[in-house]
Amino acid sequence: MILLLRLALVIAAAVLVAAIVWAFGAGHFLNEFGSVAAMPWGKVSLVDLYLGFALFAVVIALYEPLKLSIPLVIAMFLLGNVIAALWLAWRLPRLWIALRARGPAS
Repeated sequence: MILLLRLALVIAAAVLVAAIVWAFGAGHFLNEFGSVAAMPWGKVSLVDLYLGFALFAVVIALYEPLKLSIPLVIAMFLLGNVIAALWLAWRLPRLWIALRARGPAS
């Protein structure tokens, strides 16, 4: 189960990287980003995206030592959920064990 989930996370990161590479070749980042950011739902989507980064950054910061968490969080804010997916795939076995040992939340 855990191996399949890790594989799915790595595949998701690879698909996202492929989509990013395609988009850089097919469009103009600054022009299109400006168009999206100018629309109300574009603004909401960006706030949602960066709020998600911030929430995941808390998880990384709580789990990793400072010297590793800082570069990971910076990389996530620059490169996006590729970093989040790869970190989760990397740490999933230890997280799984730790969370299962705690039992259900009360």
